[in-house]
Formats: sequence, structure tokens, C-alpha cells
Amino acid sequence: MYLKRLIACALAAALLAGCTTTATNSPTAPGTPPVAATAPALPPVIPPALADSTANVVPVPVAPRKVKIGLALGGGAARGFAHIGVIKALEANGIVPDIVVGTSAGSVVGALYAAGNNAATLQRLAYDMDEAAISDWALPLFGTKSGVLKGEALQSYVNKAVRNRPIEKLKLPFGAVAADLKTGQPILFTRGNTGMAVRASSAVPGVFQPVTIGSRTYVDGGLVAPVPVRFAKEMGAEFIIAVNISTQTEAQAAVSSLEVIMQTFSIMGQRINQYELRDADIVIQPPLGTMASNDFAGRARAMSAGEKSTLAAMAQIRQKLKARREAPAAAAQ
Repeated sequence: MYLKRLIACALAAALLAGCTTTATNSPTAPGTPPVAATAPALPPVIPPALADSTANVVPVPVAPRKVKIGLALGGGAARGFAHIGVIKALEANGIVPDIVVGTSAGSVVGALYAAGNNAATLQRLAYDMDEAAISDWALPLFGTKSGVLKGEALQSYVNKAVRNRPIEKLKLPFGAVAADLKTGQPILFTRGNTGMAVRASSAVPGVFQPVTIGSRTYVDGGLVAPVPVRFAKEMGAEFIIAVNISTQTEAQAAVSSLEVIMQTFSIMGQRINQYELRDADIVIQPPLGTMASNDFAGRARAMSAGEKSTLAAMAQIRQKLKARREAPAAAAQ
């Protein structure tokens, strides 16, 4: 009897233990009290200050990179005074070219500017310039010579204005474009006698005598590069401001022999400019109207036209220059 009771107690204890285990593994069983279970892992609590700082991370802006600005000044005889107005407007707005390239009249202004003369000094030089001082007539005028002006006076004028420094010693990198008379190929002068390079670049056939340097003879660069955009790029410019002062063929009728020559240049240069100017970032074309290529008396009007047209384009210049500075170097090319 005693043994039966002992066995019964053991079975009852085993049964109660089984019920408890079942309740633990099956918390939804009816009538079973809640049993503490291991809580699932929770994500770490981030303090509010840290949470705010990580959610509001602002990317650090990339500093604008240095962009080399090139100024490409075209040819056009007395209309070249407009280049001074362009430089004045750029200077007033804090835009300083790193490279200057010029053709013909553009090489004259370009050389003087690259030498370190600011806009005010260039204006003073323009007003003081005596046309006769750069007109050294070749006698006899209609003899065997290939031009009525020798060009030596222009060479001397430029050398004096740049204080007799060679091109490589000027304050800014400078290039003057001329054409090889024999091959018709363009040449970019970036070293040597500044006045001689400008003289070669300005040697309008039939007006100025061709210029011999070494074993080659050169004439006006307007024959091959009326506005030398590609040469500014060749010299390392990444953002090019081109100034086109050539005569519009419909603007005026050619009267004098010089005007006939310059009009011919304009006609020839129009097709070249279509390709040349498309590589410029900014093209400034001062409204010079019917201003003649030998109209030195119109210098003030030309400078004013250059300044006003540049100021009118200033918003576009700033916008494009800002975009170029913020673009990666590879994307900007």
C-alpha cells in the first residue's frame, strides 16, 4: 500500500513538471500564467543629439578650381581700339586674363596689355597715339615695294611701350599670330622681339611690307586666324573670351584702297571665324557699325562700344566662368 502511494506521488510530480514545461514553451495555452522569456535583441538607442547630427550631414562644398582665362583679340586696324574698352570692362569686374593672344590690331593691344599696362594706361596711350608716328612711308610709294608702309615705326612704338622687353619677359603669357607668306601656314610668336612679332602680325598685304624673320617672311595673321581662339587654347587657356572686331560685309561700302583690302580680309575671314569662334566660351562683338579701318578719329567711340558690349555680356561671362570653375577638370575639357 505504501509502495502504491509512493508511485502515485511520483507520477503526480512528473505530470506537474510536464505541464509547467508545456506552459513555458506554449505561452498561448489557456489558463497558463505568463512566463518571462528572453527578449529579442533591440537596436541600440542613439542619443537625440547624435541622431540629429547624423541625419543632417551637409556635404562639404568643393572649392572652385583655378581656371586659366584666355583673351583672344581679333584684327581690324583702327577698330582695334575697341579691345581697350573690353579690357576696361573686364578689369572693372575683377576678371583678369591669364593668357593674351592677338592678331593684327589685336596683337598691338594685346602686347601692351600683357606688358602690365592696365585699362587706364591703355586708354591714355590710345588718346596719345599719333597715326603719323606709326606711318613710315616706303618711297617711292608705288615702286617695287610690296607695301606702302615699312612697319618699322610700329615695331619701335610697341617696343617702347613694353619697355623693350621680349615676349617671354612680359607680365602675362602673350602670343602674336602671323601668316607664313610662302606656305600660308599660321605661326604663333611666343618668344623674341615683341615689336617685331606685332609688326609681322599686322603686316596687311599691300599696306605694310612683309616682315622677314630668320629665313621666313610673314604677313598679317588675319589671313589665317582673324580671331585667334585656337591659339589661346594652344597656349593653355581653359576659358576663352574672344573679341571679334572685323567689319561686317553688309555694314559699309568700301571706298578707299585700304577699305577694299580690309573688306577683302573680312570676306575671307568670315568662313574661318565660323570655325574659330565656336570654340570660344564667350564671343564679344562690339557694335562698330560703319567705322572705317583707318578711322583713328573714332577711337573714343570704339573704346566705348567695346566697354558697353562687354558689360552687356557680363552676366553670361560670370555664369559660364562659375560653371567652369566648379566643374571637374576632366569634364571641363
